[in-house]
Amino acid sequence: MMDKQSIAVIKKLLKDGVLGKEEISRLKKDDRKGVQSLVKSYEKQMMKEKQLEENFYTMTEYERAAFSNNCRHVAGIDEAGRGPLAGPVVAAAVILPRGFKLLGLNDSKQLNQQTREKFFAIIKEQAVSYGISIIDNNMIDQINIFEATKRAMSEAFAQLTPTPDHLLVDAVSLDQLPCTSESLIKGDAKSISIAAASILAKVTRDNIMKDIHKEFPQYDFASNMGYGTKHHMEMLEETGASPYHRKTFAPVRDVLGQ
Repeated sequence: MMDKQSIAVIKKLLKDGVLGKEEISRLKKDDRKGVQSLVKSYEKQMMKEKQLEENFYTMTEYERAAFSNNCRHVAGIDEAGRGPLAGPVVAAAVILPRGFKLLGLNDSKQLNQQTREKFFAIIKEQAVSYGISIIDNNMIDQINIFEATKRAMSEAFAQLTPTPDHLLVDAVSLDQLPCTSESLIKGDAKSISIAAASILAKVTRDNIMKDIHKEFPQYDFASNMGYGTKHHMEMLEETGASPYHRKTFAPVRDVLGQ
């Protein structure tokens, strides 16, 4: 009988997911507090996983639509680093395999660093193809951040093999593409392909900023990633700009007196 088993055994059975509805129902009648606690935790976890499943399915809407339109390969593109005062802008493009599943996948900004890095490795390993492009601050100053972002996206797209049949882009429209495309506002929260690209772009850029931090620790780039935090602005005023600052961005331009 289930109620005769030890709490340790029941815990393992629940963890392994081998108990059916009838067995769970019997556990709910067990008068041991430890068993009741295990059942509550199990049901809470099941509800969480169900929600993650539903969220993931919702985020495959645009991919499923493309596949139903006879597309074999669907790509997503996103960028990281349009807003910071220092460092590059990074874009990533990715083609996920049909049937790809990674519960919890979302806009990279909604995930903690540990989860982003874990997903970064999974996406790179399982992707049909991916491309990453880095446009440095000097080029950003030359052609402006919007054009630099589009260039990074185009370069990331060009690295994809095979060429996708359809492209999902976060908030930007790209020209002269060899495939159909859609620009989605807040696409990294609506499409698994764009969300995956956002993770590749952000983790890549964060690692670059951590390396720059070693060279110029006073700005605390490893923490602020080049954004204009209070400390960053104070150091900008006190020590001036680094070679990685975007001189055409107003706060940096003001410090330089240009």
